[in-house]
Amino acid sequence: MKQLALVLLLLSITLNAYQDFDMDGVEDKNDKCPNTLMSELVNSNGCPIENLVSYHHFDIIYGLNFYQTDYDTLEEANTISQSLQIDYYYKNFSLQVSSSYYNSNSVSYNNSGTDDSFIGAYYQKDFFNNLSFTIGVGAIIPTFNSELNNNNTDYTSSLNVSYLYKNLNLFTAYSYTIINDNDIESDGVKYRNTNAYTLGLGYYLNNKIYINSSYNASQSIYIGVEDIEVVSLYALYNIDENWFSNLTYAYGLSDSASDNFASLRVGYYF
Repeated sequence: MKQLALVLLLLSITLNAYQDFDMDGVEDKNDKCPNTLMSELVNSNGCPIENLVSYHHFDIIYGLNFYQTDYDTLEEANTISQSLQIDYYYKNFSLQVSSSYYNSNSVSYNNSGTDDSFIGAYYQKDFFNNLSFTIGVGAIIPTFNSELNNNNTDYTSSLNVSYLYKNLNLFTAYSYTIINDNDIESDGVKYRNTNAYTLGLGYYLNNKIYINSSYNASQSIYIGVEDIEVVSLYALYNIDENWFSNLTYAYGLSDSASDNFASLRVGYYF
């Protein structure tokens, strides 16, 4: 019994003599950064040298899409496409690569093939915790096979502004695309650079579900064709911390727009 009491006394003295409140392996009396997170590596002074929580993240998104208008002839054509998008995130920066493969009953081009692909980079800046700006630049790679000579790389830039008030989200966007395709004078096909605008309102139902509605207007790349105008509904559902899905439906307001567009996408974030 005396031996047990002695052991407990020695253990108590040892514990009282060594204290490490933030459990970083550096004794409190020598710890110059006493409140480091357990996820951080520290130096001999107890100050962070590397965070174990990675700033590098990715997602991969598969989509199934349906739309009607044949944009070459402006005639109705039913088209189903499968899309793949990959994003890389590092702090406020992100990179995006996407493409899709379509099947269509259009009479103006192949019934199946690859749409144009896209690669882009974005930077997001937050202000006051509820206002954010995102600027982006990208290139549209001509992987779509067309007879209208639009087989050059186009370049686009964009600005997105989002404001969050409680659960409400007001957003707007503008993009400008430089069209490098060559005109076909014999067929009267002439291209132009385009402007596009978006204005929308969203709402966070909870931490898993977000919905929004928006109005979108974009100039056609063809001179003499009216602007493309659509209204859209969008819903995002976070299944868990990795899996998510979103659903989009758009209705065309102009003759140059698809009468109906629908998209279901499923993604994995890691």
